[in-house]
Amino acid sequence: MKLTILGAGAWGTALAIAFAGRHQVTLWSREADVVADLRAGRENRFLPGYPLPEGVTVAADIAAAVANAELLLIATPIAGLRPTAEKLRELACRQPILWVCKGFEAGSGKLPHQVVGEVLGAAAIFGALSGPSFAEEVAAGQPTAITLAANDPLFAREAARQLHGASLRIYANDDLAGVEVGGAVKNVLAIATGICDGLGLGLNSRAALMTRGLAEIARLGVALGGRRETFMGLAGMGDLILTCTGDLSRNRRVGLALAQDKLLPQILDELGHVAEGVLTAREVDRLARERSVDMPISVAVAAVLDGRLRAAQALAQLMARDPKEELA
Repeated sequence: MKLTILGAGAWGTALAIAFAGRHQVTLWSREADVVADLRAGRENRFLPGYPLPEGVTVAADIAAAVANAELLLIATPIAGLRPTAEKLRELACRQPILWVCKGFEAGSGKLPHQVVGEVLGAAAIFGALSGPSFAEEVAAGQPTAITLAANDPLFAREAARQLHGASLRIYANDDLAGVEVGGAVKNVLAIATGICDGLGLGLNSRAALMTRGLAEIARLGVALGGRRETFMGLAGMGDLILTCTGDLSRNRRVGLALAQDKLLPQILDELGHVAEGVLTAREVDRLARERSVDMPISVAVAAVLDGRLRAAQALAQLMARDPKEELA
């Protein structure tokens, strides 16, 4: 299959490496220096140590990159999804589209499929790749399992079949909203878990936080049209476990730094990469309030990120909540 990946950050590069053996892959970047480095040394500064296979074409011209593709895969942060979709509309692209970004669009609070549907129209075929996956491990060929959810179930099954490989297993799903909510909100919970670990609260606390956090994800997901069972799968519980416990998690590292009372601008500068949970926390806070969804952990994370609470104060606030039925 002719596959074009739009966005040559760590994730786009990792996916290009993973798919290169079985597909004709083009990797596009809007950054001229990234294109130059990839063409010259076949290595990306966003994913050092993982050379790009020689069979991968590196492109600077998006029109040429998408012209003959059979499938497009957007690998930008959530902030880049709408501009990329708008560019594809200008180019009159009709190919199916997948994306790997996770979160809610800042300001609108829209999920990725709502953004793409708004830009490209109801006739477009599109979906999301999501699940427990770090770019470095995908690039290294470590066994990984993720979900492909789409607005067209037949496309989801066929695309999953074609992209499925020995080290990157892909499972089809038709709950696009649920898969996207799971991928978005788990980043907020990873910040919370980082705070928990940074405060030295122990493994009991981490387990409790992750379990109650999964309940929050499911409550919001159902309110936004997802199915509860989705959150027991790869894009829900699986992604939550990885992002909350893995040392490669950017969002967890944000939480660890917040526990040290570092200021957010300093944290993000030291991180050097996008941590989607930072912007997502604010959108989740707003959505939870608008829809009257009980999400105390996510709301507390938003308060810490905005400087309204210190990490220790947020913990005290959560522990002071009245007891309630566990599954209510």
